[in-house]
Amino acid sequence: MAEDTQSLWREYRRNKDQHLRDRLILSYAPLVKYVAGRLGSGLPAHVDEGDLVSYGLLGLIGAIERYDPARDVKFETYAISRIKGSIIDELRAMDWVPRSVRARARDIERAIGELEARLGRAPTDEEIAGKLGVSQDELDDSLTDISRSSIAALDELWTVSSTGGDQIALIDTIEDTQGPEPQSALAETEMKEAIAEAIARLPEREKLVVTLYYYEELTLREIGEVLGVTESRVSQLHTKAVLRLKARLSGATTRSTFDS
Repeated sequence: MAEDTQSLWREYRRNKDQHLRDRLILSYAPLVKYVAGRLGSGLPAHVDEGDLVSYGLLGLIGAIERYDPARDVKFETYAISRIKGSIIDELRAMDWVPRSVRARARDIERAIGELEARLGRAPTDEEIAGKLGVSQDELDDSLTDISRSSIAALDELWTVSSTGGDQIALIDTIEDTQGPEPQSALAETEMKEAIAEAIARLPEREKLVVTLYYYEELTLREIGEVLGVTESRVSQLHTKAVLRLKARLSGATTRSTFDS
């Protein structure tokens, strides 16, 4: 199978034949199913996985047409980035997340940022709830609502182009159509370093959730089994981690702007 696929690639690179492209699409279609299933697991029930697959296929087609083997990046890595980006772009265009949920996410993110700036450490749930003027149960309910409406939230932190992509691989697979751009490369390196530093400063349980989900690719249910908590609690921990990272990266960007 691997040899057949390599032969297809060699022929396709030579003549860009539409029939060969279609055969490559069929060969890599399971990647679309994998990404759609992974993203769909955290979405409301009314979001149809079949639609996600359709959106992802557009990303796969774009990946096949634009893949450059000279970049020394595995096609699967590049394709997953493009597939995920295509799905996220379509879901964003639908704008199906309620405004109230978006507003609560911004409020929590802002509260975390302000508390961390004042305390010099990650604020506790009690401190975040106090800052917002809500109970801890209400904060948990908000985190659950946000987690149900989030689209690959952490992946957005790594997005430096319209292709989307996941955390570390994105920077390595970003398309380069104009040749080297030192300033852009420096910015990407700084962003990667800022993200790594922000993850290192997360509370231990949230850091573990991020590591298991994004690096080890465990599902939320599997992470719950590791931590001995419910899937819903893992979802809350993941959402808090994302909001903390967004708050920190936003603060880092602001400081960088003022410093320059």
